[in-house]
Amino acid sequence: MTATLIWILVALVVIGLYLSWTAGRLDRLHARIDAARAALDAQLLRRASVAQELATSGVLDPAASIVLYEAAHAARQAEEDQREVAESELSQALRAVFADARQVEEVRGAPGGEEAARELSEAVRRVPMARRFHNDAVGAARRLREHRKVRWFRLAGHAPFPMSFEMDDEPPQALVDRT
Repeated sequence: MTATLIWILVALVVIGLYLSWTAGRLDRLHARIDAARAALDAQLLRRASVAQELATSGVLDPAASIVLYEAAHAARQAEEDQREVAESELSQALRAVFADARQVEEVRGAPGGEEAARELSEAVRRVPMARRFHNDAVGAARRLREHRKVRWFRLAGHAPFPMSFEMDDEPPQALVDRT
């Protein structure tokens, strides 16, 4: 009888340790999502700021400046539920403005244009990476949260279900090819 109670107690302790480890892992994944989202937000803000700065610099023709400025401004001012759409529209505006490699060369030829083109190239290359890191963390957390043990024992607590960030982040080929 005593041996059975000891084995039951050992089994309960092992199960408790396993559930505690799983809850800790889920907590670390949520922290990773928060860090990745902050990095993604920073890269999106940087891209919009550089695009807005370039649009107001007078280097681009007036039509391209207006298109780029409005898209960048909308991306910076978008509410959270409209952010993916606004960022996708900025990507489309960047592709439209820099569809031709000659446009990039004109920007580079202007005073201060080399630096602006370099900053924009870096920004448009970093956004897809930051979005991929964020969505990878979200995917890992979702897979863990779908396990029965996590749902039955409510190991996620009151944390909201993680959502991926889906947007059109294809950079303009003329900017990427020149880096």
